Amino acid sequence: MKEKITQQSVVLFEKKGFSETSIQDIVEALSVTKGTFYYYFASKEQLLMDIHLGYIDDLLTRQKQLASSALTNSEKMKSIVHLLIDDIKSHGASGRVFFREMRHLTVGNAEVIKKKREQFRVNIEELIARGMEQGEFRKDLSPALTAFAILGVTNWSYQWFNPSGEISAPQLAESYCDFILNGIV
Repeated sequence: MKEKITQQSVVLFEKKGFSETSIQDIVEALSVTKGTFYYYFASKEQLLMDIHLGYIDDLLTRQKQLASSALTNSEKMKSIVHLLIDDIKSHGASGRVFFREMRHLTVGNAEVIKKKREQFRVNIEELIARGMEQGEFRKDLSPALTAFAILGVTNWSYQWFNPSGEISAPQLAESYCDFILNGIV
């Protein structure tokens, strides 16, 4: 039931927004009582925090698996870009809630999520630095700026990319990889 409440809440938060979705909306959509909701969550904000933690922890776990693989740095970078774009197809609603609704977390909870987001970015930055040291990437890059650029390109895709549209998630990811790894020159 906890997972059903979470899934339904993601749908409602994406559609109506966190502020405009009441606990009553959530329980009515599932035909359960408020008592059922409060059995699993102390508050709507705790539910939002669980959604955020589930989303970022899953990304970090998959990123860590890629980082520990035998792939080259370039292949790891491509895999991370694919991970982020493929995630739009499989977890698009959760991603939109993650990026759009963080402002509704309490300061303490927001800090926890920000640290995890920062870790994801730092992991990309470290991958870029290793690639530079090993001669796979240009020596004149700024790992920090490049990591921000990669995340900016991929994360903004949640705003416009439709996986059912003209371009598929793998095609978009490959296009981004080409742009990131080869530039436009």
